[in-house]
Amino acid sequence: MAIAEPAHYWRHPSVPELDLLAARFVRHAFTRHSHDTYAIGVVQSGVELLLVGSGTRRIGAGGITCINPGEVHGGHAADASGWAYRVLYPTVELVSGVVRELGGPAGTPAFTGETSYDRTVGEAFLSAHRAAEHDDHLTSETLLYQAIQLLWRSRGTQARAASQSRPGNRVLDCARQVLMDRMAAPPSLDELAAEVGLGRFALLRGFRERFGLPPHAYLNQERVRRTRALLDSGRRPAEAATEVGFVDQAHLSRHFRRILGVAPGAYLRGR
Repeated sequence: MAIAEPAHYWRHPSVPELDLLAARFVRHAFTRHSHDTYAIGVVQSGVELLLVGSGTRRIGAGGITCINPGEVHGGHAADASGWAYRVLYPTVELVSGVVRELGGPAGTPAFTGETSYDRTVGEAFLSAHRAAEHDDHLTSETLLYQAIQLLWRSRGTQARAASQSRPGNRVLDCARQVLMDRMAAPPSLDELAAEVGLGRFALLRGFRERFGLPPHAYLNQERVRRTRALLDSGRRPAEAATEVGFVDQAHLSRHFRRILGVAPGAYLRGR
């Protein structure tokens, strides 16, 4: 008998810089990936094992976690009962705008990574999340900005400075750009290594250190990210799958759900 794993992914009705997810997962496991947004989640029931870097965070009911942009993570249920949670994905522009209004530093705001069980902050984000489904724009926006304000004051750190570019980084950035430019028909690992002038193992090691994922996993993540833009522009899933280099729509759906928690069709219904 199939286990129900309801998941709803949608864009905030009046804040285009914010996507939201409400879901309960039992068997589903998120592959390691990163976002170009923040991921602020509150577990409502059950326990999630969140894999961040080389560590594991066990997050029970009421637990709040914040993943910073670009931070590689994955996750799955801690046991057979699964977990239910709500997640907000605000853009860097949205969060940094709020932080600047609060007198915070310029740059990209960062939040401490440990799990928190601050009831006030958790309830603020759950209220903001629910309001995006049911309340008017004024109410939902007010609750959202209040929640971000509470999070910054309780868990905000100094803005992260841009990392200094080293000669090795330029080569790795070039390898990344090759993958982006030739997403639909990428080179093999040997071809990519030769193109940027590195050995295959030096490329694998350096790429993972710089971007948090090996080249193939990073490419699939970026394919999903580009697919979202294509779907938002009106492209059908099968067309988008071909354009970004997935073998077929089933291949797209598998990777899409591993990263976003919902299939392309459910994603479109939430837009």
